[in-house]
Amino acid sequence: MKSIIKGLLFFFMSVASLTAYAEQAYKRPSDAVIKQKLSTIQYNVTQQQGTESPFNNAYWNNEEQGIYVDVVTGEPLFISLDKYDSKTGWPSFTKPLEPGNIIYKDDSSMFTSRTEVISKHGKSHLGHVFGDGPPPTNKRFCMNSAALEFIPVKDLQKRGYGKYLPLFKNAGK
Repeated sequence: MKSIIKGLLFFFMSVASLTAYAEQAYKRPSDAVIKQKLSTIQYNVTQQQGTESPFNNAYWNNEEQGIYVDVVTGEPLFISLDKYDSKTGWPSFTKPLEPGNIIYKDDSSMFTSRTEVISKHGKSHLGHVFGDGPPPTNKRFCMNSAALEFIPVKDLQKRGYGKYLPLFKNAGK
């Protein structure tokens, strides 16, 4: 009985430790560091809820395989396997790669009601989610390229995102 309790205690402490590590790994830098690190458009989009121009941004037509992470913290957000051409001029996805890294907030600005998408750790404004996407999710996560950094498949391991490599194993087959 003691060994079972010790085993369970070890398991729960390990999970808590991993959770704490994940929280630390994607810690939001200070405002001063963010301002220094980001370009003007990246800062405007992520910190001031701005929107970049459609069809004039880095990833709206990116077809390379990889993942998209928060430009502020590096937390994984979306994967190219869920990206599609929504004809809007912004990168659009059917679902998040890591739903736990996304926060949803009601947004009634712009004379309409919509749902803002924010990164959990970086608190970065990413874009909005709409209910007009393709099946099976019927969601359109319409993101700003300026809020994202693209990590190509060939760089996943060396950038610390190797755990996502198996997701691409059967891609395109």
